[in-house]
Amino acid sequence: MKSTGRFNADIDLADLGLSRAATIHFNLNEAQLYEMALRRQEGQVAKDGPLAVTTGKHTGRSAQDKFIVRDSTTEDSVWWDNNKAMTPASFATLKREFMAHTEGLELFVQDLYGGADETYRIKVRVITEFAWHALFIRHMLRRPEIQDLDKFKPGLTIVNLPSFSANPERHEVRSQTVIAINFAEDLVLIGGSEYAGETKKSVFSTLNYYLPPRGVMPMHCSANAGSDGSSALFFGLSGTGKTTLSSDAARQLIGDDEHGWSDDGIFNIEGGCYAKTIKLSADAEPEIYATTHRWGSVLENVMIDPDTREPDFDDGSLTENGRVAYPLHYISNASPTGMAGHPQNIIMLTADAFGVLPPIARLTPAQAMYHFLSGYTAKVAGTEKGVAGTQATFSTCFGAPFMPRHPSVYGNLLKDRIASHGATCWLVNTGWTGGAYGTGHRMPIKVTRALLSAALDGSLKSVNMRTDPWFGFEVPEQVPGIDSSILNPRSTWDDPAAYDEQARKLITMFSENFEKFEPHVDADIMAAAPSLRQAAE
Repeated sequence: MKSTGRFNADIDLADLGLSRAATIHFNLNEAQLYEMALRRQEGQVAKDGPLAVTTGKHTGRSAQDKFIVRDSTTEDSVWWDNNKAMTPASFATLKREFMAHTEGLELFVQDLYGGADETYRIKVRVITEFAWHALFIRHMLRRPEIQDLDKFKPGLTIVNLPSFSANPERHEVRSQTVIAINFAEDLVLIGGSEYAGETKKSVFSTLNYYLPPRGVMPMHCSANAGSDGSSALFFGLSGTGKTTLSSDAARQLIGDDEHGWSDDGIFNIEGGCYAKTIKLSADAEPEIYATTHRWGSVLENVMIDPDTREPDFDDGSLTENGRVAYPLHYISNASPTGMAGHPQNIIMLTADAFGVLPPIARLTPAQAMYHFLSGYTAKVAGTEKGVAGTQATFSTCFGAPFMPRHPSVYGNLLKDRIASHGATCWLVNTGWTGGAYGTGHRMPIKVTRALLSAALDGSLKSVNMRTDPWFGFEVPEQVPGIDSSILNPRSTWDDPAAYDEQARKLITMFSENFEKFEPHVDADIMAAAPSLRQAAE
């Protein structure tokens, strides 16, 4: 076996199970990985230097193929209603065959940090068979200083072998694709998928298990900070605007997707961004658009003109989930430390395709807890395979696929943090207005940005508010520079009675979804729930 690069000389390759590999490249830098990805024909050069790659049949996460080993470590701590279980014996078989599969392969190892705060970060070793996967995760996590690699000992190891095919009968899995997490061994095995997001989210899923017992709230959110140092969090599911809205030239970007909230403030878990590119434009999102024309960015599943090599962000024929991955320093106003003080504002983003919710609403702490546990957004036809028409999606804590523990664990952490630091909570609809999807139109991003600016600079606290008859939260009546009609969603519909019917349907969906949380929440949170009786009164 041949090895290159820099690594801890005390590493025992036999313990890693990699002694059969033909070559292992340790901690190559961006230029080396970019060059090797091209040499191995893993991708092509797009205009201005990004690396353009495709991921085959998997253009998104395979949530149904993710498993956690159920043993004495996890039996009473994992939320099994939300997570599929794998037996220790099945994992042992899977691991043995994974390592046997590395025989003769050329592998790439990256030793990285998950977490900007040294107190809470985890040392992560990622082993991949694609050079571009190594480049991707080098962008996404935080890079140690070169001298720190000499004594690097991982707290988590991830082995990603897209060419490995799981056996449903032998490994007790659903398909040839598998993502298996063993918390007792601090090991994640990923096979049968080329989609790079599986590695990134495996780190986050692991920290969602490790951090709560240390009093740290892991969060699926973006974050930025004002010139006074006060930070803001943006919770939201994919497509609701976390990356777009946190990338504000007037504020410092802390991170676009994953953070921790400790007694000392917030910290970015990652060292890069992974932004959706469908319909991306220089006018609407100039900072993100610029990264798609920089050397070394990774364009994943983006259509590229074969002659000009120009990316086409309006072409969703391959997938609506095209992405660009880039290091944080590609954003000019990104925080070099990835840390900030306690948030003064918490924004919960929802893309309401039913056209019911206002563009912004102020939440009481109890209402914030209700909407955090609900994690509502909506999907429309074409955004995901199998979605027809409009579908409500409730992903608790705005990230159910990444939550090993029960939602009440994360909810109580948020409740305590809000109470301790007095953050103001807002619900922001980046979805539809003037009607549901197909009739209304998408909320103008300029309106959303203006309302957010008013919320973050404190000016929105001084405007007159009305209490929404359907949801009970406070909605601004007038905001300088904003057409007042858009602030009242019912008034934007041609048929107010149709709005009322749609609102009733959405409230019923909220109510039915929340039934499973009722035994775990206090009376004040139940009282904060929207209700048809409240609307009738």
